[in-house]
Amino acid sequence: MRPSTTWLPLLLSSLLLAACTPKYTIDDGRKVNETLLNNIRLYGAGEKTLRPSIARSSQLKDQDCSTQWELPFAVATSYDLDEDDRVAWVRALQVDERLTVVSALPDSGLTPGDKITSLDGYSRDNSFKMLEQLAALKEYGTPFPITTASGQQINITPFSVCRGYVRLAPPQQPNKQDFHWLEMTHPLEVMVPELSPDEALWIVLWSQGLSEEAGGRMKTYHYGKKLVGKLLDLATLASGVSAAGQAAKAVSSQAINAAASSASQAASQQLAQRMLEQAGRNAAQAAGKEYGEQLAKSAGKAMASQGGTLLQEGLSQRLGFFALSGVSLVAMTALDQADRWAFQRMPRLQADPLAVVSLHRKLTELGLVNNPFALDRERAEQLLEANKETEYHAQLTAQLAPPAPLSEPTAAGAAANSEPAGVTEQSPPTLAETTETAQ
Repeated sequence: MRPSTTWLPLLLSSLLLAACTPKYTIDDGRKVNETLLNNIRLYGAGEKTLRPSIARSSQLKDQDCSTQWELPFAVATSYDLDEDDRVAWVRALQVDERLTVVSALPDSGLTPGDKITSLDGYSRDNSFKMLEQLAALKEYGTPFPITTASGQQINITPFSVCRGYVRLAPPQQPNKQDFHWLEMTHPLEVMVPELSPDEALWIVLWSQGLSEEAGGRMKTYHYGKKLVGKLLDLATLASGVSAAGQAAKAVSSQAINAAASSASQAASQQLAQRMLEQAGRNAAQAAGKEYGEQLAKSAGKAMASQGGTLLQEGLSQRLGFFALSGVSLVAMTALDQADRWAFQRMPRLQADPLAVVSLHRKLTELGLVNNPFALDRERAEQLLEANKETEYHAQLTAQLAPPAPLSEPTAAGAAANSEPAGVTEQSPPTLAETTETAQ
């Protein structure tokens, strides 16, 4: 009697099904890049800190701001990464090749670690395509269903916020920093201190404020409208230092004037436009060269004082002129305006606007100054001036204002307090030192 072969089709089907089932990365205990692992954990903690503040900002309902749609959760994926890096993502945040939730609002129905397998009926193994679909559904601004790997079906409702998405640098590029009217990317270092809810809200509102206050200028620069005038603005304002800006203006104005004269003689409007655009690029390059020379001259300033002497320098100087995109440099012209925008709106959300100071202090005490939330002296003075008629002025003055100059010493006092030979005069106190004294 021949043995039955009815089980063969079932076996073949099972083997085919197993072969077609995607295999996702698991933590096999291998050694991974510890720096990357820590950055991934910091990224996840930062997303969990920011998401509630992003939702909180939606209560602002500011009629004067442009708006965007946001989601009650954030996702990440290790799709297309190296194998070791994929293991690091699993170990740190349970993130594999699928869209994985890394932070979620309590009422979203999702929890960190959930894997999203379907978006309004759309499902692909390619997680980049899934991300694109998620972004498209978000922009509709209407509820849509998602399905998780556990079979859970959840309706997601986007919510409206002021323009200027708040994003963190990816763990593979922890120092990435970029300002765009649609999205602000901040380095992971801003998440190193433990932030209060109000400090996290300050980061969100400040980012939205920068979009509102500098968005028009950023768009104009990006799209090339009124190119010559705006490149002159960039040349004179991006550095945040008057001397460098004025020098750049002197260098670039000659090129602009010459180009304008030539353009007026051009045979066609298109040719004239090309000539002006080229002049604008030349002016920007000349301004950058002049600014670089200014930076070189100031690079030797003493930095040994405890408490952050770097805060004597503006953010563009701390980062370096050529470390930022052109659009980001344009945004640099409105950092103080973003400070005022956020400061005015914090109380509307029952938040303490003085979180700007506590956040600054937490960052500078750790030496984390390559971000826009570590204030320099110029921005602090502008914030004080903007609030001179408000109830917060006294507290801001106590924490941010430089100390009054000492009175002239008497001859006897001068002799008693004279420096020993060979000791130079100390540098003026930094903003961080002033803050500590005020406390």
